[in-house]
Amino acid sequence: MRTWITLLGTAAIGLAVSLPAHANPEANMKTAGCFACHTVDKKLVGPSYKDVAAKYKGQADAVAKLTEKSRNGGKGVWGQIPMPPNPVAKISDADLKAAVEWILKQ
Repeated sequence: MRTWITLLGTAAIGLAVSLPAHANPEANMKTAGCFACHTVDKKLVGPSYKDVAAKYKGQADAVAKLTEKSRNGGKGVWGQIPMPPNPVAKISDADLKAAVEWILKQ
């Protein structure tokens, strides 16, 4: 019985440790500072995530396009206030892609 409990406990710890960092895109976005300029449902400095999702709805290349825009920054799409670039040191490629996928589901 103790052996089973030990095995189950070890397996549970192993699963917890092996979960990908992008398992919680919203938390990673908060850590990266995305919510300083964006909210889910209303314009702040930048557009709301719901507005972004609506604008790119149905576009097959939306994830790639928004990932690139988020990584490199830019201006003119949502107004003249520029979006600063988000380097890998701020948010990893995998976490950024997961964040964009999360935004597009809003």
